[in-house]
Amino acid sequence: MVPLDKLAQITQRFEFLEARLNAGAAPAEIARISREYSELKPVAEEIAAYRQALTDLQDAEAMLSDPEMKALAEEEIPRLRARIPEMEDRLRLALLPKDAADARPAIIEIRPGTGGEEASLFAADLARMYQRYAERMGWRFEVLDHQASDLGGVKEFTAHVQGEGVYARLKYESGVHRVQRVPETEAGGRIHTSAATVAVLPEAEEVDIDIPASDIRIDTMRSSGAGGQHVNTTDSAVRITHIPSGIVVTSSEKSQHQNRAMAMQVLRARLYEMERDRLASERAAERKSQVGSGDRSERIRTYNFPQGRMTDHRINLTLYALPQIVGGDLDEVIDALIAHDQAAKLAEMEG
Repeated sequence: MVPLDKLAQITQRFEFLEARLNAGAAPAEIARISREYSELKPVAEEIAAYRQALTDLQDAEAMLSDPEMKALAEEEIPRLRARIPEMEDRLRLALLPKDAADARPAIIEIRPGTGGEEASLFAADLARMYQRYAERMGWRFEVLDHQASDLGGVKEFTAHVQGEGVYARLKYESGVHRVQRVPETEAGGRIHTSAATVAVLPEAEEVDIDIPASDIRIDTMRSSGAGGQHVNTTDSAVRITHIPSGIVVTSSEKSQHQNRAMAMQVLRARLYEMERDRLASERAAERKSQVGSGDRSERIRTYNFPQGRMTDHRINLTLYALPQIVGGDLDEVIDALIAHDQAAKLAEMEG
């Protein structure tokens, strides 16, 4: 049973936000209020439907004492009694604590791991996979940094992804991705295992992370992008070093001015994620549990090309649909990860 007093509080908050928007909130407030309103709206609609079903059940049970209405009531009551538990399940999911970053755009960083040039080629495959997935979702995918290897792989790849629910869906991709296949460079036809790391960071707003100018060093470098008459003639690439943490960020895709802005955006995202990780670690230590700690050192997924399968080790999910997955069809995997995460949170909340 979902506590009705909690549902009443949520409904009151939703009605307050709706009234503020209709009354014409101050411009500075509108963005914040609109975001909270849009997050609460589906929950408020579920609550309204649930409360209506409870009222309908009470009315139907009252009708049992009326001889003329008894037959109708006996038909209606089992239907409502079966429907209410389903509505309660949906409500419990809607009431799960939200990750404050879920609605934000994301920064994706991909780097080759063990495996030499084959790892670089696999990192490039992952970059294309996420770009195709973003296209399927109608998201905007903007490459911020792409450092190519000699054979067409990537040494480092950073992209900015914008759209609805970007971080909420992509955050499960952080970790070590492993590939098993025969490399194009392998003459003997032996299967090699290599890896690449993916980090998905929620975009930080300037108000989240204040970076004093004294904490950073900015260097300009010659761009090494692909082709173009200005390549290697202008110092357009930017490298920013955050002195306290040692984090180094580069951007080499645009003009020097744009690269500086983009590199700062990535640096803010990394510092924001460091702070989120620190707080998450403290919470995890307090409850003596590492569930959902998001440790990026773990191998999360294997792509086995000879067998045409993908296995996500976190939830023991194996799909024999590797070409579709690498082609950007990630919904089945991500939906399963979200469902698993929700089940774990429900168990924690109710335990």
